[in-house]
Amino acid sequence: MKRPHRRWPASAVPLSLSLLAAGGACAQEAADAQSSLATLERLQVTGTRIRTAELEGQVPVQVVGRAEIERSGLGSIGEVLQQLTASGSALNAKFNSSGNFGFPPDGSSVGAGSAQVDLRHLGAKRVLVLVDGIRWVNESSASGVGSATDLNTIPLALVERIEVLKDGASSLYGSDAIAGVVNIITRREYDGTQVTMNYGQYGRGDGTSRGFDLAWGRSDARTSLFLGASYVKQDGVDARDRAQSRWPVPGTGLAFGSSATPDGRFVFVDPDTGASQDLVPNAGAGTPAYDGSAGCQRSDGYHCFGTGDRYNYAESNLLLTPSERKGVFGQFRYFFNDDVQWYLKALGNRRESSNRAAPEPILLGAEAGTGNPLADAIVVSALNPYNPFGFDLDSAGNLALIGRRPAEGGPRLYRQTVDTQYLASGFVGTFESPGRTWFWDVNAMYGRNDAEQVNTGSYDLYNINLALGDPAACAAVAGCVPLDIFGGAGSITPGMLRWIQPVLRDRSRNELGLFTANLTSDLWRLPAGPVSFATGVEYRRYEGWYRPDALTVAGHYNGVPSLPTSGAYNVKEAYLELSVPLLADPARGQALDLSVAGRYSRYSTFGSEFTPKYGLRWQVGRDLVLRTTWAEGFRAPTIGELYGSAARADLQLSDPCSIGLGGTAPRGDAAHCAALGVPAGYQQANSQISVTTGGNRGLEAERSRSFSAGFVWSPWFGSNTPWSQRFDLGVTFYRHHVDGAIQAIDAQTQLDLCVATLDALYCDGIGRAASGGINGFDNRLTNLGSIRTDGWDVELGWILPETGAGQFRLDWQNTFVGRYEATGAGGQRQPQRPGWEVVDSAIPEWTSSATLAWSRGRWNASWTARHISALREACGDAVAFAACSDPEAGINRLDAVTYHDLQLGYRFAWLGGLQLSAGLNNVFDKDPPACLSCSLNGYDASTYDIPGGRYGYVRADLKF
Repeated sequence: MKRPHRRWPASAVPLSLSLLAAGGACAQEAADAQSSLATLERLQVTGTRIRTAELEGQVPVQVVGRAEIERSGLGSIGEVLQQLTASGSALNAKFNSSGNFGFPPDGSSVGAGSAQVDLRHLGAKRVLVLVDGIRWVNESSASGVGSATDLNTIPLALVERIEVLKDGASSLYGSDAIAGVVNIITRREYDGTQVTMNYGQYGRGDGTSRGFDLAWGRSDARTSLFLGASYVKQDGVDARDRAQSRWPVPGTGLAFGSSATPDGRFVFVDPDTGASQDLVPNAGAGTPAYDGSAGCQRSDGYHCFGTGDRYNYAESNLLLTPSERKGVFGQFRYFFNDDVQWYLKALGNRRESSNRAAPEPILLGAEAGTGNPLADAIVVSALNPYNPFGFDLDSAGNLALIGRRPAEGGPRLYRQTVDTQYLASGFVGTFESPGRTWFWDVNAMYGRNDAEQVNTGSYDLYNINLALGDPAACAAVAGCVPLDIFGGAGSITPGMLRWIQPVLRDRSRNELGLFTANLTSDLWRLPAGPVSFATGVEYRRYEGWYRPDALTVAGHYNGVPSLPTSGAYNVKEAYLELSVPLLADPARGQALDLSVAGRYSRYSTFGSEFTPKYGLRWQVGRDLVLRTTWAEGFRAPTIGELYGSAARADLQLSDPCSIGLGGTAPRGDAAHCAALGVPAGYQQANSQISVTTGGNRGLEAERSRSFSAGFVWSPWFGSNTPWSQRFDLGVTFYRHHVDGAIQAIDAQTQLDLCVATLDALYCDGIGRAASGGINGFDNRLTNLGSIRTDGWDVELGWILPETGAGQFRLDWQNTFVGRYEATGAGGQRQPQRPGWEVVDSAIPEWTSSATLAWSRGRWNASWTARHISALREACGDAVAFAACSDPEAGINRLDAVTYHDLQLGYRFAWLGGLQLSAGLNNVFDKDPPACLSCSLNGYDASTYDIPGGRYGYVRADLKF
């Protein structure tokens, strides 16, 4: 029996149709089909649920084929997508993202070890990820209930192609599709066996990556079976091995190092003399007597704290985090007859990854600012045998800060294990009625991510309190050992560590179950052609929980605290989409089509939403198509955003009321600082401020409006001519406006506005100790203001005629960001804008990727240039250092960067074919620009390659 493949949708649901493609990867993927209305090529892509060719070119879709993926030399879907010019900042393996990052202000959890995708700089949680048209379950990172998709849960080996819809699509796919949709199309039919091996390493001899993929398939008249297995292991890279990343802020030495040192820092007022002291033990001093001299004079065993005493935590960081991923997957299809098939898909994937941070600091006292009373309200007893001062150190009176970093306990290690399970099944079919064919499908899916994070190298504050208190109270508790926090590096013994250093285990889960049913066909004919429709229903249930270690729940954890989170909700949806041909003249290749879509969603958490979308496509002639769309969208608050309990992120904040590290005057108004209780001459003891965040059950959905307009042009004089086999140009203008964005106000912006205005809107939640230092910062989620962004995509594809020298092909993708404005609920402008680097996130005004590919016989090669335009950032306290390029304006310039990637391959005629490839990414070993405002490793890990980033690799692909 012959299977009618042409009658089946491109995925398990009829979400794809023939669309016009221009430039880039699109033209290559489209080369096997011709439009009935024009000479323009087309392909099966995401963007509508109607199965008809008359809507081709309605929406901007970029297709990344398997050839492009293999040419990149990259090992994960996330790495591939983050190199698209429309991508914004998102987590990847270059983020050493545990430790003080804690819970980010958007409530989405850290996602340690994950890889995400951001489109249009609107955030990963505003991008919908589909696999064969079905939603994928959100990440689980063991630090919360995630709001984005971890692309590391999907093995790259199962991908046939990736379709990126760069337009709002809530009317078609529901929540989360504000910035666009990523649809990952899997390999489904394959006869034979394919074995792929790859190996790569950075030029410094580190960061080794190796992988092994196995694919096997068979098909006959009734069945189709595809099985695959994937293994990827990525070694880490130490920050200490790259000069740019050895210091907290490049070019400033220890000025931005931590005041919590292995020897310890002690800031207090001597109750006997009233003198303020800021002391550090002399190296090797042990526990000397304290002489109580006036002022901050040097005593026998201590000296006054200075910049040279600060601790360089950067050397302990990872520049590239290690990861190991193992996955198995399969897809089976059974054809009952020419009209009905049944499919079954399953996947299991495990990711084991780790992050590493410097030895954890123990911060105690009124200016510790942790928000934990066990740290902020501590009393160190005068009876403690290691207290050299002879009096109590009391946070309520004389103790401002104890900063001790027990290097004896080793670095903080965070090891994640994430298990992904996926099962999907359904029926797909057709039936006939007079004059039309009906396409239908029903689908069910269940996906789950389970994560565990094991944390070593952290401390128990409750046990620290006992060990620093009255020794009699300590002796009454089994295992308690008095703690020597004053004696300098090496004074904390193994017995002391056993009492204060636990092993912490956090767990989390995200689950998604769904059912969909869809129907599409033609309704009736108009003079210009048939009116087509698609309709369907969908039911989804989300459930998630996060269970931190019992010590964390009890408030004993010295690191970033959090409380358990759990919740569930469901959504019921129905949609209708219409395609209406208004005009058609096939003889001249002209057509005008209207598309209309609407989706009704009812959430158990906040109510109902209706989102419409309208589009026009005008095929002016055989080689030119104009298109425009307008859509409303929404994003429902997720489990973490709704139910997340109080948690904390430690952020680098510059107090406007503080003297700068270089001795510069405070930025804030002196009278306002005095009104806030900050004395003249105050200098911030600790710039790492603990900011508390948490969920909000009163959150409403985010609402958006999206607009796009552009054209696709394949001129007749560029097709089958001596200078061009094919030439395509595509230009698209985009605009997104998000209202009620779920996030918290930028913490630095809130602090600056509090000092500038004294308005309770900004100052409520910011507490200060009697010394003037910040000792509390509450920054909760809300439906905050709006985000507006617009820009242009320009794509060019050029295939040259084949000659004796071979065939050349040029693909050039560009994105220009014209506007990006984020505004808080009170009208305050957030710092993000085009051309600026803010909080480890950049919005370049221009990103570009150009690939020149060559093939001749069995040889092939490619050269890719990736360009990121220049950026600026605020120097902050680094204004006093030479690293700030424009100290008068307080601005540092990050120069434009262009990376070059090269690949060469040869195909042998062995068995079914052996393809050998070798490549070098970042050929000229271009370092990223040094970033003064970035929190780790001296550069923006979401925008640039790592320093010392020349990466070579080899790949072997054998088919038989």
